[in-house]
Amino acid sequence: MSEYISRGRKARRCYGFDEIALVPGEVSMDPNDVDVSWQMGDMKIEVPVLAAAMDGLVDTNFAIEMGKLGGLAVLNLDGVQTRYEHPEKILEELTSATSEEATKIIQGLYREPVKEDLIEKRVTEIKAAGVKAVVSSIPQTANRNGEIAESAGVDIFVVQSQVSTVRHYSNSYKALDFETFCKKMKVPVMVGNAVTYNASLGLMEAGISALLVGIGPGAACTTRGVLGIGVPQVTATADCAAARDFWFKKSGKYVPIITDGGMTGGGDFCKAIASGADAAMIGSAFARAKEAPGRGFHWGMATSHENLPRGTRIKVGISGTLEQILFGPAELDDGSQNLVGALKTSMGALGAATIREMQLVNIIIAPSIQTEGKVFQAAQRVGMAKN
Repeated sequence: MSEYISRGRKARRCYGFDEIALVPGEVSMDPNDVDVSWQMGDMKIEVPVLAAAMDGLVDTNFAIEMGKLGGLAVLNLDGVQTRYEHPEKILEELTSATSEEATKIIQGLYREPVKEDLIEKRVTEIKAAGVKAVVSSIPQTANRNGEIAESAGVDIFVVQSQVSTVRHYSNSYKALDFETFCKKMKVPVMVGNAVTYNASLGLMEAGISALLVGIGPGAACTTRGVLGIGVPQVTATADCAAARDFWFKKSGKYVPIITDGGMTGGGDFCKAIASGADAAMIGSAFARAKEAPGRGFHWGMATSHENLPRGTRIKVGISGTLEQILFGPAELDDGSQNLVGALKTSMGALGAATIREMQLVNIIIAPSIQTEGKVFQAAQRVGMAKN
């Protein structure tokens, strides 16, 4: 529904995670009996969670551990892991900087060029551990990086930018032709990010295998403040999921939707799936893992931009192991650990046996859902009031 914001001009009301709630129905079930796996083409993935392609989060060791636990971790091919043979020293310098120095230091460290041999090396390291290798690239380097990664045995290739569309115009460089690129690649191509029905449908028609949804919701992203663009994640996910369902009916090809960013805990993760997502891409929660290379720090992908940074370095701390964050046992009371357990428990309460059934549960607009009856939590800054 649109409302008038001035004479002759309307604006649509959109919703984020804090504004909705999921409604239990007439059926409930044992959380141990639900199935949280999801599909990307012929590939079955046991855990509906991806670790975001951020340098404070994913290195080869993290990707291997995530893969062993049943999820996917995306390695950034335009980041420090492919610019430096031994990125540990670089990460130490970055994480020890003051808040005032951080952005300038990040910009300097990312001036080092990407080395093609390191792309091959990182993919090979992940594959040698017997897990799926997933890597990402910006559109400008996708053709080169895609060829190298594919020859090294990558399983999924991600093309990710601030806003992805099939019609991108530039007088300075040749835009990536998604249709041609998807046909050329022999592995599934995941593309992001989008937030609207039409943009999503256009990318699906071009042949993508999965879609990342979200512009600017991440904890370390400043796009919404710097550029003023974005759509709250519940509405964005639902709109993109509608495009997925239309495309499936039309073509017979199911393109999974992955909500990327904006989730502070298990409740938001559950709401993302209920809004239509097949899986979620998460950053800050995993940046708190002991295995993350950022040592308790997290920074946005566009923090290194020379002229207009659209990210910042934030301190998230270290809360536990990656396994704890995914499967528990949770030692914190704010929903940031045991994400899969939270999803299974929510699905059980809602009577949803599968991810596809979870996408159909009843959603209500409930702006008081986070605060109703939580006066003591708010006063003491515990539980739900921590976030």
